[in-house]
Amino acid sequence: MRAVGSRREVSAPGSPRTLDLPVGTSTQQGRGRTPARAPSGRRFELGAVILNFQTPALVIDCLASLVDQIDPTRAGIVAVDNASGDKSLQTIANAIRERRWDGRVWLVSADRNDGFSAGNNLGIKSIDADAYLLLNSDTIVRPGAVQALLEAAARNPKAGIIGPRLEWPDGTAQRSAFRNPTLIDEFLDAAATGPLTRLLRRYEEPTPITDDPVEPEWTSFACVLLRREMIEEIGPLDESFFMYLEDVDYCRRARRAGWRVLHWPTARVVHLRGASSPVKQAIVSRSRPPAYYYLSRSRYFAKFYGTPGLWLANLLWLAGRTISFAREFWGNKERHTCERQWFDIWRNALTPLRPPRAAPGKRQ
Repeated sequence: MRAVGSRREVSAPGSPRTLDLPVGTSTQQGRGRTPARAPSGRRFELGAVILNFQTPALVIDCLASLVDQIDPTRAGIVAVDNASGDKSLQTIANAIRERRWDGRVWLVSADRNDGFSAGNNLGIKSIDADAYLLLNSDTIVRPGAVQALLEAAARNPKAGIIGPRLEWPDGTAQRSAFRNPTLIDEFLDAAATGPLTRLLRRYEEPTPITDDPVEPEWTSFACVLLRREMIEEIGPLDESFFMYLEDVDYCRRARRAGWRVLHWPTARVVHLRGASSPVKQAIVSRSRPPAYYYLSRSRYFAKFYGTPGLWLANLLWLAGRTISFAREFWGNKERHTCERQWFDIWRNALTPLRPPRAAPGKRQ
């Protein structure tokens, strides 16, 4: 990663603006185009990708936790701005220059926000590496976490997807390893009734938090290590998922192709859940999540259970909601579902596998 100058101006194709960027950065416009590699013609052991959408301060904090953990001769970092439309590009570029991260960090810009999968795919295309570490902007990488993930990959050559232990800043573990969402989960989630949950406990989606490595059906992509050979075999992330459930989809595709999914808790990463997305905030407050959340849900159930499976999932949700609503009406149970969820679960139910024509929401 050799610097070739102190600064350069980059004029983004198709855009009137000119960005004053530190060395080692580039802009990339247009979904599906091949981005300039960073650096060109060199393969590294690790390429880290941090996705930004209007959260430059979080990206800078994530970078600060990551930069000192990588050897610049063996690894590089790409920060992808997903068409934030604010001052994110210049803010991150200034931090790269001021903190002397040039030669380690490259900045890539998409000309429109096509979602989580598209942004990460763009980052993966922009750096040639044997493995890719995908990071949400709202993550802080604990010391030693990168090395622990790489060691896990070396010890488990058939592990294509490896996730760390996600935790809160105080060290409390978060659930980050799961069973696949199923039709019965929709009924249980909507019913939220203790006796039913205990009766059908084996269908619960989360797996127990553990300090030992386990093989879940899927792991959170807030932070995840992906092996290059697996990506070459099964392809990139499905960009028809704007945001949410693309990680479940990718893990199912990997396992179907014979790759293992590992949860590696000795690698620890702080996840400030909800800081980079309005969805979790909406779920906690029981307000209405963005439409893309339900579009991803429809696509997931139709992709793995068929369109009839999606309709059955919706009917099971309504059955469970009937139970919880009765408890709310006759008892003192508080509403646990989101506003207008009974309506939104039917979004795109007729053509759930049709790719979105445009980004279905302004925020990720």
